[in-house]
This record gives sequence, structure tokens and C-alpha cells, in this order.
Amino acid sequence: MSSKAYEYMDWPGIEAVVYGEEASPKDVMAPRLTKDGVLIQGFFPEAEKAEVLVGTKKYPMDQEDEAGYFAAMIPGRKIPSYRFAITKSGKTTEQEDAYAFPGQITEEEEKAFCAGVYYHAYEKLGAHATEINGVKGTSFAVWAPNAVQVSIVGDFNDWDGRRHPMHRMPMSGIFELFVPGAAPGDLYKYQIKIKGGAVLMKTDPYGNCTEMPPATASVITDPAAYSWEDSDWMKDRVKFKSRKEPVSVYETSLKDWDTPEELADFVKKLNYTHVELHPVMEYLNEEDGEYGTFAYYAVTRRFGKADKLKTLINELHKNGTGVILDWTPAHFPRHKESLEKFDGTPLYENPDPSMAIHPIWGTYLYNYDSPMVRDFLLANAFYWLEEFHFDGLRLDDVDSMLYLDYGREYGQWKPNIYGTNENLAAVEFLKHLTSIVNKKVPGAILIAQEDGLWPELTDSVENDHVGFDYKWNNNWTEDFVAYLSKDPIERQYVHDQLTLSMLYAYCEHYVLTLGCRDVGNVEEFMKKLPGDEAQKLAQIRAAYAYMMVHPGAKMMAPGKELPESLAGFIHDLNEMYRTHPALSRMDDDYDGFEWIQLMKYEENVLTFLRKTEKPEETLLVICNFAAVPYMDYQVGVPFYGKYKEIFNTDRKEYGGEGVVNPRAKTSRQEECDEREFSVKFKIPALGVAVFSCTPVKKREAAASPVKKKPSKTTAKKPRVSTAKKKAAARPAAKKAV
Repeated sequence: MSSKAYEYMDWPGIEAVVYGEEASPKDVMAPRLTKDGVLIQGFFPEAEKAEVLVGTKKYPMDQEDEAGYFAAMIPGRKIPSYRFAITKSGKTTEQEDAYAFPGQITEEEEKAFCAGVYYHAYEKLGAHATEINGVKGTSFAVWAPNAVQVSIVGDFNDWDGRRHPMHRMPMSGIFELFVPGAAPGDLYKYQIKIKGGAVLMKTDPYGNCTEMPPATASVITDPAAYSWEDSDWMKDRVKFKSRKEPVSVYETSLKDWDTPEELADFVKKLNYTHVELHPVMEYLNEEDGEYGTFAYYAVTRRFGKADKLKTLINELHKNGTGVILDWTPAHFPRHKESLEKFDGTPLYENPDPSMAIHPIWGTYLYNYDSPMVRDFLLANAFYWLEEFHFDGLRLDDVDSMLYLDYGREYGQWKPNIYGTNENLAAVEFLKHLTSIVNKKVPGAILIAQEDGLWPELTDSVENDHVGFDYKWNNNWTEDFVAYLSKDPIERQYVHDQLTLSMLYAYCEHYVLTLGCRDVGNVEEFMKKLPGDEAQKLAQIRAAYAYMMVHPGAKMMAPGKELPESLAGFIHDLNEMYRTHPALSRMDDDYDGFEWIQLMKYEENVLTFLRKTEKPEETLLVICNFAAVPYMDYQVGVPFYGKYKEIFNTDRKEYGGEGVVNPRAKTSRQEECDEREFSVKFKIPALGVAVFSCTPVKKREAAASPVKKKPSKTTAKKPRVSTAKKKAAARPAAKKAV
């Protein structure tokens, strides 16, 4: 090598490159314009010869280090376009110089990432097949601030970590590099050298695809854009943010369906408004399941390529069906190939060992104090909402985020600066999430699965609350399922489990759920219920119907394989819910619900009204959870008028006995349930009947004497558990906004 080149070379840096300890290789190896020409360098381990190719000219490179470090000083006053010709084992190949290309992350983007507000970080971090200065390749970027060195290894460089050490951005600790020739379909990982000299092999946290599990390498994907056909739906879905529209959700998993069309047709047939998909991200093993997310930005290969998921969502949207994604920002599995101690330090997880592990699942809890970790999660939310057009996110296990003492005994947790158990950093993260999604993704709804007593979780951030749209009402589910599990004869003693929910129904905006986690599919649900097969099915119909007429959004998971009678029942149930405003418009208002009779526990009967501002939209609901029908059951009604049965769970076409009311009935001026007017109905065993209420002007009826029904001594009040008494004793919360 010429002495002039020698003078310009960074020998300490070169030594660091050779020994795998240089974190900023561009500072050492990038082409450099000097007074004596252009200095070109390259590290080609085990190469016998190297040349610089400029057009048709060849410039030999001198080997300055036996490890394979080459350099050449070529003539010129500007850096030309060039390639390397490298001879190894007698075979010569040509390649571009990775260190001649500029970084793709701007200073503004890096600052936003450090501040936790780079909401589209996935556009630059990860692997992105692209073209720079006419050269095709892939731009890689990964956050590993405590690593000694990070190299990209893959099919494109024989998995040799010496060939493509990445360049560290000093402000953020992001390592980035454009690798010419790395193409879609190539496998890759990050080789991370940590303090102490150990080397880790990590899957890309921002990678869009992995190889088929249990293999763990990431895969470069094709950047081709998807052609969406759901613009009308995307504009119209904002109506669901009002929380006055019907929301009936079918819960399912991608693994249950072979094609997008199959699921789309099924949901359309059963008339749901939304589908909730269990996590679609890649997971390693069936034991952890879909909630054991391994790669947050990658669609599971078990379902196929990402475009297949987009096609499913596109088809559902064209059918008028929204799609909600189960999302897991609370914790992540302990996989050495993934986020666990990513750069040799607790980077993504809580740095406090005593608080880092989820006390129930044994997974890692996120470090919400880190702006970069928060950015990883926020960007992931935007990725699924914007790139895949999901209409909302259901956040799993929010309790473990909100409470420092979640699942822990006294002495096993550390209080916050105020001496209380709130995880202040997690609370601020959730507020940030809900507020920025509301601002930037119109119509997207956010649902919290939270079993605790966090106050006003669904009130707005502007009111200094967390700002979710809905909260999972597991308390209602547990009480209702416990009630249903009792023999009908014994249900009178736990009648309060049906009525308790109305003491807190307006404290939050709730989603009622009879889903996979609660009762399972129809077959699994039947195992929880008393009686013979016909009675079990009758109770399932009654349970679904009671949920549908109770205030709150709805979610169920009856399963894929349904008898035609039950499929027809669910379709009609959803149709009733979607077409009658009284069942949704005033869900968040005390005035939208009115008891007629809640204490007929000996009969196992509940009677109530669902209302809007318009009396003619009122619905009368009678629920009978006894195993016997009532053929002449008198019910007090709100006004003089016509009462027509619009739905009955006992119709023969649903598999019932046919105890129905085929004709509309006019109320009589006969007092019942402390009301002036009443009607007598047929009420099926283990069934629910719903009636429309049409006011009619009173004529002669107004002049008729009122017949008073002899009062019946109320039986002994049913026992209420201590927990229920405490709940009932709590002051009523203000109306949800």
C-alpha cells in the first residue's frame, strides 16, 4: 500500500473492526476524499485478493492486515461510483461497498425515537428492501444501545458477522446499515457482541416476517403495497367512537380458518358487527399459544403471508364488519432469541429484577419508564391499525400494567414515589396511547381487559383518566356464569348475581363477554350448565339473549361448527340488536334502562325496559331462568298500548318448544308491578322474550276503574355475599361521558 494511503487510515479503528469491537465502522471504512485522492477500504476476511472497480478501470487493493483488511488510494477529486472485486478460494465475486451508502434515519427521526414519539418507527427500524442510488439492497436498523458491536448476518453474507458490522447512531444507540444485494426472502439475524465478549443471535424486534416456527430467523419481505378496497368502511367506522352504535363481536382465532373468505362469509351469515382476532403475531410454540408473542411486527406464518391477513380484513370491511385485534403490551415471553436482554442488558424489560417478572405468567414486564420501549409499543399499535386497517385493539392483561402489586404479596413489590401501588409510568403510557390513537387513527376503538377497580378507566384523558373506549366486564361474566351453573331450583338463592351488575353498569363503558376465555364454544359452554341437552341449549340461547339485552357492547365465541338452528338464532339475535336503537343508543345513560320487576327470585324471572328518548322505541324484556314455563304471566307495562313479541329464544326454528306469543297484545288497565297497566304473556322455560311497545291513546280504558291486584308478601330476601354487599355499598359513580 502507498505511504499516502497509510497516513490517512485510522489504525486504532481498523484494529477494532478486525477484532469485532468497532461500533461505528462508517467512521473508519467509508470512502474518504483526501488531498492525495480517494481512500477506499474494505474488510474481506479470508480473501486472497481485492480490487476497486470504477467503470472499466481496476485498482488493486493492498492487504494491510492478514485478517483480510484491504485499502487503495485511487485518483480523483470526488468519490466515484465503485464496486469491489473479491477473490476467495480462487473464485471472484463483485459487490457494492455497504459503507459508501448514507444512513436512512434522519436526525429528526432519531430525536423523536429518543423522546418516545416516533409513531412510525417501523418504517425505518427493522429490515426494508429498497434501492439507494440505483443499487438494490436492504436497509437494516436495530436498537441496541449497550452492545459493543452489532452485525447483520444472513443468507446474503454466509452468516459471517465480520462482513457487515452495523453503524451506531450516537444519540439513540440505533445500529443501522444498508446491505447491497440483501433481497426479499433472505433470512437474517442480528449478531450482538455484548460486554464481556459473549455473542448473541437475535431476531429482529421490528421484523415483518420470521421463518416457520420453531425456527427463529427473520425474513426480509417484499415492500409491495397492498391494494385496499375498504375506503367507504374506513370513513364510516368513526360512528363506533360514539359508543351509541351496536357492537356485537365474534371472538375467534386465525388458526380456526383456512381462508379469509371462509371467516368473512361466516361472520356475515351470523350478522355480527365486529370480529375480534386473537393475537396474529408470530409465536414459537403451541404451549405458549398466540399470547406468547415472539415477533411483534410479524404475522404468524401459520396463517400465511401478511397479505393474506390484509385480504381477510379487506373482505370483512367490504361486508361491513369491523376487526379488533388482541394486543399484548403488558408482557413478553422469555425467549433468548427475542427481546429478553436484547443487548446483554434488561433493555425492553423492567431493569429491577424484583419487578421484572410477571408474578403469574413468568413472562417479562416492559420497562415503561424507557421512552424507546414506549415508542416500540406505540409504533406497533400504529403498525397494526394503519398498515393492516384494524379497527381497534383489545389490550390483554391491563391489570398487570396498572398495578405494581398485581399478583404479589406484601413485601414483594415496591411502591411508587407517592407510596401507592399505581404503576405511574404504565398509566402515562396508556394515556399516551389512547390520546394519540384517538387523534391520528379516526374510528379506532381501544378496549381494556382489566379485572380490578381502576376508577373511570373509560373516561377521557382530558378529564385526567386513562381514556379507553371500553372495559371488559369480567365481573358480570363471572356472576352470570356462576348463576347459570346452579340448578334452576337453587338459583333463587343467588338471584343477586343477575341484578348486581346494574349497580355499576354506568361506572364504565363495558363490553359483556361470553367468549373463549369465559365459557368457550357452545360445546364447552354446555358442560358448565345443568339439565339435559335440550335444557342446556335453551340456557345457552337464553344466556346469549340476556347478554344482548343488557347494557354494554357484546362479545361471544359460539364456535365455527354450529347447527343450523343455532346459527339462525344468533343471526336473528344480532339482527334484533342492530335494528332496535333501545338496545344500544343509551347504553351509557341511566335513563336507558328501567326495572319493572327485579325481585321475583322465587320464580327466577327478571323484567325490565330498554329505552331511548322516543317512547315508541321502548322494548320490554322478560327473562325466565326457571325450568318451567309461565303460560299466563302478568307483567306491568310502562303505558297503555300494543305489545308485540319481536324475539323469543324458544321458537321452534331455534330448537325450542315453541312457547311464544304470536299476536300483539293490548295492555289492560290493571295494576301490576306497581304500574297502572299490565299484560299477560306466555314465558318459556329457560328463555327470554322481547316485546316492542307502541303507545296508544287511551279511550274508554281511562274511565274504567282500576283493578288492583292483591299484594303478595315478598319472600325472604336472598342472601348476598359479603363481596356483593361491599360492591353495593360503594357510592354510585357519576355517569360515564
